[in-house]
Amino acid sequence: MTRTVRNAALILLATLALTACQTAIVPPPPPPPPPVPEAAPLLPPSCPRYVFHQEGIASWYGSSHHGRATASGTPYDMNGLSAAHRRLKLGTRIRVTNLDNNRVVELLVNDRGPYVRGRILDVSQRAAQQLGFLDDGRTTVRIEIIEPC
Repeated sequence: MTRTVRNAALILLATLALTACQTAIVPPPPPPPPPVPEAAPLLPPSCPRYVFHQEGIASWYGSSHHGRATASGTPYDMNGLSAAHRRLKLGTRIRVTNLDNNRVVELLVNDRGPYVRGRILDVSQRAAQQLGFLDDGRTTVRIEIIEPC
């Protein structure tokens, strides 16, 4: 073999040997897909999805009940913002609107009542004052649930 052919063969062998030892360059893996948002939890059957609305006559109760236990077990506070309703779950937060003057207050249902025919809600003395019917004793209101459960 001639020197040139031998040199070319050596160069070819050296190139093959070096490329065989070379590590392959692997591209990085693609980023993971964005997380799929979780579906909203289903409400239990006892918790309706609709918003409760009720309109009717509300009255207030004050000092004669002050300090006495409510249906929820807490003492009635005539200076607090609470209400009594016949059917709403105790602990429900409600928005009460006086339909005569459009004043609004948020209350906690912590008692049962009213026990006077034709009325849908009894509110604390402070709530009646904020709603603007303390002197009248009763008024027409709209009740809306703030927290459905």
